[in-house]
Amino acid sequence: MSSQATSRGRTLPPAGIPDPATPANLRRNAPLVPTDTTAGRSLAAVIAILTFLAGLCAGAAEMVAANAVQWQGDVAQEITIQIRPGPGRDVDADVARAATIAKAEPGIAETRVFSKAEAERLLEPWLGSGLDLSDLPVPRLIALRLGNTQSADLKGLRSRLVEALPGVASLDDHVLWLQRLSTAANAFVGIGVGLVVLVLIATGLAVTFATRGAMASNREVVEVLHFVGADDDYIARAFQRRFFGLGLRGGAIGAGVAILAFVLAGLLARAARSGPAGQEVEALFGAFHVGLRGYASVILIGVIASLVTGVVSRITVRRFLT
Repeated sequence: MSSQATSRGRTLPPAGIPDPATPANLRRNAPLVPTDTTAGRSLAAVIAILTFLAGLCAGAAEMVAANAVQWQGDVAQEITIQIRPGPGRDVDADVARAATIAKAEPGIAETRVFSKAEAERLLEPWLGSGLDLSDLPVPRLIALRLGNTQSADLKGLRSRLVEALPGVASLDDHVLWLQRLSTAANAFVGIGVGLVVLVLIATGLAVTFATRGAMASNREVVEVLHFVGADDDYIARAFQRRFFGLGLRGGAIGAGVAILAFVLAGLLARAARSGPAGQEVEALFGAFHVGLRGYASVILIGVIASLVTGVVSRITVRRFLT
């Protein structure tokens, strides 16, 4: 007999060499689920895109939350005394008396009196420049910086100002601004978390359809495995390992691109900070700094995306087999 065996008139290849007429997923040492297919690469690309979008949402939410904490801390450390001009009153004398009362209050670290020209410049963003405001009763401001918010008796200071300058002086502790800022920051963070959840749900749906397609295309293989004694758990683990690998690849790519985007955006923001426009944007929106917790959240989303891919594929296979 020759070195090459025959089967039903067809010459078989030597031992150790796969028969080209045998399907790839039925050859020895071949995986149950094909490892490199167009559908697999497409699913990995979809997971990478969704992970990238979820990472951007998570990083932006973390950045807003961190900036909101800084804004709240800065605003809480300052209070403002407003002196309203009145008929027959010396505004400068009223301002000096209010400043004296404020300086005598324990817990006040710094007192800054705004001049009339400085108070008028504060109105320029709303009224424009070049206007003559000398005839208008523009209030005078005194900015107070607290050294210790716990030792400062703001209620007592408010009472002393009203007693010394009734109808003229008022104290603003910026509580309303803090509440609005906290509400806006929490709303933005909530929207970011909601978007991340929606993206993960979309990832699960994409994996579900891809798993059903893979099961349908490998139905004959699954029937043969059942015939030789393989149980549903073995088949589900094979699909889970395959789709978990796809999810891990897509999640790593998406998270890496999201981190790279934040790093580049931070470099561009620091480069533009030297100009007046950059300084105004930073004063309004805060520093563009994601921080370690933001980067960790992006990486965590990539891991969660891969876990969702593996778990959803396993559940889908088990339901398909039952």
